[in-house]
Formats: sequence, structure tokens, C-alpha cells
Amino acid sequence: MSRKNRLSKKVLQEDREAFAALKALTDYQPANPAFSVANITASHETMNTKQTTEVQKKAEADGASDDAADGERQFHKAMLGVKAQVKAQYGEDSNEYQSLGMKKKSEYNLGRRSSKPTDGGTT
Repeated sequence: MSRKNRLSKKVLQEDREAFAALKALTDYQPANPAFSVANITASHETMNTKQTTEVQKKAEADGASDDAADGERQFHKAMLGVKAQVKAQYGEDSNEYQSLGMKKKSEYNLGRRSSKPTDGGTT
């Protein structure tokens, strides 16, 4: 199993249920002390602590993402205002207006419609 792949919720739930049942076994004495109730309890607590940390950091990251999105919207709104101010001060056909990434008014093809070629008559 890859270290990056998460266990399914079903497997984790089954493990939790088995752990609860293990704690009720009063005469459990494993041959390998790595699997003692004390060690398994410590492993369970570590898992819970890490899951709690994950949830908290995800919530923090989600909040930071929302804050960043708010900052982006505020900056965009400010830049729209700047563009409107530059347009008002220098005009729509100015180099200053163009320097902000806007298209000069004179660069638009106004009133020049291309005529559609006829298809020869019959349809």
C-alpha cells in the first residue's frame, strides 16, 4: 500500500470497532509486545491527533484561500477604477490608456462590415 493513499472510511471504521473490542479483552497477551493494548492505544491516540491537526490545518487553509480570493477581488476592483480614471484623464485613444492593457478607441474597426460573398444564387 502506498504511503500517500488514504485508507477508506470503511476500513478505518472497522479498525475502530476492532480496537473497541480489543479493549474489552481482559486476558489479551500478545506474543509481540508491539501489539499490546498500550501500544495500540498510543497508535490510536496518535492517529486521532494527526486527524485533528489535518482538519484544523485544512480549515485554516480554506480560510486563507477565502482571504486571498477577497484580496484578489478588491485589487481587481481597484484596477478597474484606475483604468476608468486613466480613461477620464488621458482619453480612450491615449498611450497611457493603452499602457494599462486597454485597446485604443482608434484601434477598433467601427462601421466597417465585411460583405458576405454570395454563394452563386441557388439554395
